Amino acid sequence: MSETAHPVTEPRAAPGGTGTVDAAPEIRYPRVLIKLSGEALAGDRKVGFDFDRISFFCEQIKEVVDLGARVGLVIGGGNIVRGAQLAQNGMDRVGADYMGMLGTVINALALQDQLEKRGVDTRVMTAIRMEELAEPYIRRRAMRHLEQGRIVLFAAGTGNPYFSTDTAAVLRGIQMKADVIIKATSVDGVYSADPKKDPNAVKFETVSFRDVMLGELAVMDQTAITLCKENSLPLIVLNTHTPGAIARAVRGERVGTFVS
Repeated sequence: MSETAHPVTEPRAAPGGTGTVDAAPEIRYPRVLIKLSGEALAGDRKVGFDFDRISFFCEQIKEVVDLGARVGLVIGGGNIVRGAQLAQNGMDRVGADYMGMLGTVINALALQDQLEKRGVDTRVMTAIRMEELAEPYIRRRAMRHLEQGRIVLFAAGTGNPYFSTDTAAVLRGIQMKADVIIKATSVDGVYSADPKKDPNAVKFETVSFRDVMLGELAVMDQTAITLCKENSLPLIVLNTHTPGAIARAVRGERVGTFVS
């Protein structure tokens, strides 16, 4: 396990060689992909929407935008429907996963509404075509939106069954040339065991992708972790309920667990 501090990431060149992505000097990660669970939108309700929590998350995201960062966002659909759970109850896995993808679109539209009420320009892009609601995902168009300072909400996962929204988040992060993936969860980092069940669980300040895979630590599924590792895309796991945590991570402060 690494004991080094979070590495400084230089701003990436803008597409077409037209210079670097604009970012304030204090930003360590000028382009980020945030992964937020669908359950987080439900709060204590567990299902549906808790608009107080949604407002809180939108304020946290707006804070990152105000720093000058370019932001992509992937939201799960667990507050509406979980494809894997439906499949466990006997439903066809392919149909169940498509239902889960539709849940992520609903969540993306909810976040879009609340972000734009705060003056944040957004675009929802879906991996499944539904032009009446959102733009189809086209990578070059997504990159252009980011260059224009818009938040891009990537919905409907990868558009394929059997892939989690964690994997979709990493895939979109790679495609948008993100400097880091920020996974906002209900715990403040990566632990040796579930801290909600094991009082002796140890939190890691830093951990390698290899150790995550070998230890089967609950960070992301193995496909997502493998994609991060193969593409040298670092991951920060932090508590989404902590005010300012995401912005602090984008500035390069030590927050949560750094996985690289």
